[in-house]
Amino acid sequence: MSPASPAIADRRSTLLWLALLAATALTWAIGEGHASGPAIAALLLAVAMAKGTVVVLDFMALARAPLLWRIVLLGWLALVCALIGLAYWKGMP
Repeated sequence: MSPASPAIADRRSTLLWLALLAATALTWAIGEGHASGPAIAALLLAVAMAKGTVVVLDFMALARAPLLWRIVLLGWLALVCALIGLAYWKGMP
């Protein structure tokens, strides 16, 4: 490993953290704007899925973990998002 590697990793983590903050602010702004509808719900679930993927792969350091661990955690995340989407869709008038 080169001496610059930890600095690059720290910079990447910081940028990802800032992206997560921006995504959180975006979803908060959409929610406070009282926007609704299936397209908005799909957008919010997509943002949540993207945020969860970043957390699992980068902050939990599973990007280089065995494939089974990534499948389990990302599959769980996809299942939860799908069930929330299904509940929203079933509850629509």
